Amino acid sequence: MDIVLVAGLWLDGSAWKEVVPAIEELGHRPVPLTLPGQGDGASSATLDDQVAAVLAAVDAAPGKAMVVGHSAACTLAWLAADRRPERVARVALIGGVPTVDGGTYASFFEISDGVMPFPGWGPFEGPDSADLDEEAKRRFASAAIPVPEGVARGVVRLTDDRRFDVPVVLVCPEFTPAQARKWIEGGDVPELAGAKHLDYVDIDSGHWPMLSRPVELARLLAEAAARE
Repeated sequence: MDIVLVAGLWLDGSAWKEVVPAIEELGHRPVPLTLPGQGDGASSATLDDQVAAVLAAVDAAPGKAMVVGHSAACTLAWLAADRRPERVARVALIGGVPTVDGGTYASFFEISDGVMPFPGWGPFEGPDSADLDEEAKRRFASAAIPVPEGVARGVVRLTDDRRFDVPVVLVCPEFTPAQARKWIEGGDVPELAGAKHLDYVDIDSGHWPMLSRPVELARLLAEAAARE
């Protein structure tokens, strides 16, 4: 099965470089995406451009694909399920949850000169980054790609209730499955509260398991892709 890999803010397709060979060894075809505005130099890219890139990867798959979203890009994975419910076999969400219809995609940090730059490690102290050493943090920060304002401030539009029929796996890194279940059952994550098939899997990592636990993450994704 094609496994479409969509990294979160400030990252391009190279974020998955150690996950890709591990997924291949497990018998699947990884498709790591470099999104418009996050690695191709298109500073004028919009959220619609990024959605189109994910849909193009889904449409190019020989059969149904699993779409993996990380962090903010969990919303992109969920938008793929909304736009192509008949083509998406499963959605895997790593360290994040989908934004609701009408919400802003990623208005988390300050916009400067038309982009949202990486804000430094201050906002991510604690469980988010506890498994990254100083060298890993330095590499991340130096390679971080400012996210275009048209992406960060884009408005999410969900239109097809068939998305709720698409099975979802929530990969829980810096939070536990029990915490995630509490948020969802408490009404804090309405999109996942509506999902008819939702599984939780745990991974002992910070917010970026593709960097700190790539082989384990690949195994979890391959197992998700193989589920009935």
